[in-house]
Amino acid sequence: MTSDELCLLQIGQRISERRKKIGYTQEALAEKADLTPQFVSYAESGKRAMRPENLMKIARALNVSADFLLTGEVTEKDQLLLSE
Repeated sequence: MTSDELCLLQIGQRISERRKKIGYTQEALAEKADLTPQFVSYAESGKRAMRPENLMKIARALNVSADFLLTGEVTEKDQLLLSE
């Protein structure tokens, strides 16, 4: 597995974990982010890289920063949002 593939898997895992934590289905996240359920499924499985604008849509829908989804690092803003 390449480092790029591992990175995509980790991003997907963070999306999935956050989605489940806030009680969204893949379909609900897709609707909130104005994406297709299939796109959300691919993103969570790490099968497909995302364009920056789609990553931002998912981050907004999940109420986290794109930094958190990309790196897993919790920013000051994320601490407030994730603690709610």
